[in-house]
Amino acid sequence: MINKIKVFIDSNIPMYAIGKTHWHKDTALKILKDAEKGEVFAVSSCEVFREILHRYKKIGKLQIGLKLFDSFYEIIDEVLPINFEIIKSARLILGKNYNIGISLKGCIHYSTMLYYGINYLASFDKHFKNFRGVNYYKA
Repeated sequence: MINKIKVFIDSNIPMYAIGKTHWHKDTALKILKDAEKGEVFAVSSCEVFREILHRYKKIGKLQIGLKLFDSFYEIIDEVLPINFEIIKSARLILGKNYNIGISLKGCIHYSTMLYYGINYLASFDKHFKNFRGVNYYKA
Protein backbone atom coordinates (compact mmCIF):
# COMPACT_ATOMS: atom_id res chain seq x y z
CA MET A 1 0.00 0.00 0.00
CA ILE A 2 1.32 3.42 -0.96
CA ASN A 3 1.23 5.99 1.83
CA LYS A 4 -0.39 9.20 0.58
CA ILE A 5 0.13 12.51 2.27
CA LYS A 6 -2.89 13.92 4.08
CA VAL A 7 -3.75 17.40 2.83
CA PHE A 8 -6.17 19.73 4.59
CA ILE A 9 -8.06 21.65 1.90
CA ASP A 10 -9.21 25.14 2.83
CA SER A 11 -12.44 26.68 1.50
CA ASN A 12 -10.63 29.05 -0.84
CA ILE A 13 -9.46 26.14 -3.01
CA PRO A 14 -12.90 25.03 -4.28
CA MET A 15 -14.09 28.66 -4.34
CA TYR A 16 -11.27 29.75 -6.66
CA ALA A 17 -11.73 26.60 -8.73
CA ILE A 18 -15.32 27.51 -9.64
CA GLY A 19 -14.79 31.27 -9.71
CA LYS A 20 -14.00 33.67 -12.49
CA THR A 21 -10.62 33.82 -14.14
CA HIS A 22 -7.98 34.45 -11.49
CA TRP A 23 -4.28 33.66 -11.06
CA HIS A 24 -5.23 31.07 -8.38
CA LYS A 25 -7.82 29.26 -10.50
CA ASP A 26 -5.49 26.82 -12.31
CA THR A 27 -3.69 25.87 -9.10
CA ALA A 28 -6.99 25.35 -7.29
CA LEU A 29 -8.24 23.12 -10.11
CA LYS A 30 -5.01 21.10 -10.02
CA ILE A 31 -5.26 20.59 -6.25
CA LEU A 32 -8.84 19.36 -6.58
CA LYS A 33 -7.86 17.12 -9.49
CA ASP A 34 -5.08 15.59 -7.36
CA ALA A 35 -7.68 14.90 -4.67
CA GLU A 36 -10.18 13.50 -7.14
CA LYS A 37 -7.57 11.18 -8.70
CA GLY A 38 -6.53 9.98 -5.25
CA GLU A 39 -2.98 11.30 -5.47
CA VAL A 40 -3.38 12.71 -1.96
CA PHE A 41 -5.64 11.83 0.96
CA ALA A 42 -7.81 14.94 0.92
CA VAL A 43 -9.36 16.09 4.17
CA SER A 44 -11.35 19.12 5.14
CA SER A 45 -13.52 20.04 8.10
CA CYS A 46 -17.09 20.87 8.95
CA GLU A 47 -15.91 24.46 9.39
CA VAL A 48 -14.71 24.62 5.77
CA PHE A 49 -18.09 23.42 4.52
CA ARG A 50 -19.81 25.99 6.76
CA GLU A 51 -17.59 28.71 5.26
CA ILE A 52 -18.63 27.73 1.74
CA LEU A 53 -22.34 27.95 2.58
CA HIS A 54 -21.87 31.20 4.52
CA ARG A 55 -19.94 32.91 1.73
CA TYR A 56 -22.33 32.05 -1.08
CA LYS A 57 -25.41 32.87 1.01
CA LYS A 58 -23.83 36.21 1.93
CA ILE A 59 -23.20 37.18 -1.71
CA GLY A 60 -26.69 36.08 -2.81
CA LYS A 61 -25.55 32.99 -4.71
CA LEU A 62 -26.70 30.23 -2.40
CA GLN A 63 -27.58 27.82 -5.22
CA ILE A 64 -23.97 27.97 -6.45
CA GLY A 65 -22.78 27.43 -2.88
CA LEU A 66 -25.04 24.41 -2.45
CA LYS A 67 -23.69 22.86 -5.66
CA LEU A 68 -20.11 23.61 -4.64
CA PHE A 69 -20.72 22.06 -1.21
CA ASP A 70 -21.99 18.86 -2.84
CA SER A 71 -19.27 18.58 -5.49
CA PHE A 72 -16.47 19.35 -3.01
CA TYR A 73 -17.85 16.72 -0.63
CA GLU A 74 -17.70 14.15 -3.44
CA ILE A 75 -13.90 14.43 -3.80
CA ILE A 76 -12.92 14.76 -0.14
CA ASP A 77 -11.74 11.55 1.49
CA GLU A 78 -12.69 12.65 4.99
CA VAL A 79 -14.57 15.54 6.61
CA LEU A 80 -13.20 16.16 10.08
CA PRO A 81 -15.47 17.18 12.94
CA ILE A 82 -14.70 20.22 15.05
CA ASN A 83 -14.88 19.71 18.81
CA PHE A 84 -14.46 21.93 21.83
CA GLU A 85 -10.77 20.98 22.24
CA ILE A 86 -10.13 22.38 18.75
CA ILE A 87 -12.04 25.58 19.54
CA LYS A 88 -10.16 26.03 22.84
CA SER A 89 -6.86 25.56 21.00
CA ALA A 90 -7.93 28.10 18.36
CA ARG A 91 -8.79 30.56 21.12
CA LEU A 92 -5.32 30.20 22.66
CA ILE A 93 -3.61 30.60 19.29
CA LEU A 94 -5.72 33.64 18.42
CA GLY A 95 -5.06 35.21 21.81
CA LYS A 96 -1.30 34.86 21.40
CA ASN A 97 -1.12 35.84 17.72
CA TYR A 98 -3.92 38.34 17.03
CA ASN A 99 -1.41 41.09 16.19
CA ILE A 100 0.13 39.27 13.20
CA GLY A 101 -2.98 39.13 11.03
CA ILE A 102 -4.19 35.63 11.80
CA SER A 103 -7.92 35.16 11.37
CA LEU A 104 -10.14 33.14 13.67
CA LYS A 105 -11.00 30.76 10.84
CA GLY A 106 -7.28 30.29 10.20
CA CYS A 107 -6.77 29.45 13.87
CA ILE A 108 -9.60 26.93 13.73
CA HIS A 109 -8.11 25.30 10.63
CA TYR A 110 -4.65 25.18 12.20
CA SER A 111 -6.03 23.76 15.45
CA THR A 112 -7.91 21.14 13.45
CA MET A 113 -4.71 20.20 11.65
CA LEU A 114 -2.85 19.91 14.96
CA TYR A 115 -5.60 17.86 16.57
CA TYR A 116 -5.69 15.36 13.71
CA GLY A 117 -1.94 15.36 13.00
CA ILE A 118 -2.08 16.89 9.51
CA ASN A 119 1.02 18.70 8.23
CA TYR A 120 0.03 19.63 4.69
CA LEU A 121 -2.34 22.42 3.75
CA ALA A 122 -3.87 23.53 0.47
CA SER A 123 -4.78 27.19 0.87
CA PHE A 124 -4.03 30.55 -0.70
CA ASP A 125 -4.07 32.24 2.70
CA LYS A 126 -0.51 33.30 3.48
CA HIS A 127 -0.95 33.71 7.24
CA PHE A 128 -0.54 29.96 7.71
CA LYS A 129 3.19 30.45 7.20
CA ASN A 130 3.15 31.83 10.76
CA PHE A 131 2.13 28.43 12.08
CA ARG A 132 4.82 25.94 13.01
CA GLY A 133 4.69 22.63 11.15
CA VAL A 134 2.46 23.70 8.27
CA ASN A 135 3.68 22.76 4.80
CA TYR A 136 1.80 24.24 1.87
CA TYR A 137 0.81 21.55 -0.62
CA LYS A 138 2.28 22.24 -4.04
CA ALA A 139 0.08 20.89 -6.79
